[in-house]
Amino acid sequence: MLAAVVRRGDTFLVCQRPPHKRHGGLWEFPGGKQEPGESDEDTARRELHEELGVEVTGVGREELAIGDPGSPFLIAFVATGISGEPTCHEHVALRWATLDDMDAMPLAPSDRRYVELLRARATR
Repeated sequence: MLAAVVRRGDTFLVCQRPPHKRHGGLWEFPGGKQEPGESDEDTARRELHEELGVEVTGVGREELAIGDPGSPFLIAFVATGISGEPTCHEHVALRWATLDDMDAMPLAPSDRRYVELLRARATR
């Protein structure tokens, strides 16, 4: 699984999962399942185009890889650049949120742990 970490200044793009899906109603960094043989960049391009209608302009290195509690998935958080204005194709809502905003938002468990890592880096 790939989670695209898209930044705009001091905000991050987060999306609210549909109620009928795993972690329904919780907020997450956009992305999805990596197909066999697919690179991080290929996955980001496909998933962000499908989910948000944007084009990926670049993919950085993996910042954190963490297991999704209660599932077999390993989620890799990867810095991702986009062009275009995101719109919800699969999510209920999207938002540009600061770390402070995300502290108060109901995030999916792995996304919460990634935000905690960002917070720890910001206070060093």
